[in-house]
Amino acid sequence: MLSWKRVLRPLTAVLLAVGIGLAPAATAHAAAPSSGWNNWSCKPSTAHPRPVVLVHGTLGNSVDNWLGLAPYLVKRGYCVFSLDYGKLPGVPFFHGLGPVAESAEELDSYVDRVLATTGADEVDIVGHSQGGMMPRHYLKFLGGADEVNALIGIAPSNHGTTVHGLTGLLKYFPAAEHLLKTVTPAFADQIAGSPFLTKLNEGGDTVPGVQYTVIATKYDEVVTPWRSSFLDGPNVKNVAVQDLCALDFSEHVAIALFDRIAFHEVVNALDPANATRTTCASVFH
Repeated sequence: MLSWKRVLRPLTAVLLAVGIGLAPAATAHAAAPSSGWNNWSCKPSTAHPRPVVLVHGTLGNSVDNWLGLAPYLVKRGYCVFSLDYGKLPGVPFFHGLGPVAESAEELDSYVDRVLATTGADEVDIVGHSQGGMMPRHYLKFLGGADEVNALIGIAPSNHGTTVHGLTGLLKYFPAAEHLLKTVTPAFADQIAGSPFLTKLNEGGDTVPGVQYTVIATKYDEVVTPWRSSFLDGPNVKNVAVQDLCALDFSEHVAIALFDRIAFHEVVNALDPANATRTTCASVFH
């Protein structure tokens, strides 16, 4: 007998698809100047005084990762910017592969450019997967706390991943572990217990002055266990999309690409004074 979750998954896909269909037409042409995304002449409004910087995940890029969320935010009046980081020589399109600490330095420079161009005092950062974790290095070690109001992580790898325990096998294959560290450093940095993550998380997950939101999914097959996305701290809100809408079956990739439940919660975190309850009906907002 099929479980009720398996029965409802097709219905969820339909609801999400309908939600996407109601998104602004700019979604199909997200990189076009008319969309306002990465529009360097955009000036933040009084209602939304902080630019939003989108940070893609491992193997992502500044366009494909944000084909859903960027137009969603632009439609709501935000100045939205996205960067490519962690590029490896000879590897097009798939970025976020370099050492995470070096990628954080790239983010630092990019935020400086956004602030200088827009005239804003601070930005808000929204990141997916590595892109939700990597900015924490910038906040903690590179002075980012003075330039960032909020960090919103979508399925972030905050405490690394075991990939359902597979990373524990690396100690039996030292050659594979060496290859992982030398060829794709970002993967090695995101293994639970890595030296990078140990340094990042020692002394506490957060820094003062920044508001943190983590939006996770219980069906995450990349960041495992899924609760490892969550942060501890007095200025943290942790939420699973399934606690907002039980019909949401998004996994690690879908939650950032087209999950309008997650998108609605992102907007709530960007503008908490005007937040509205996130429910299954939020796919139509």
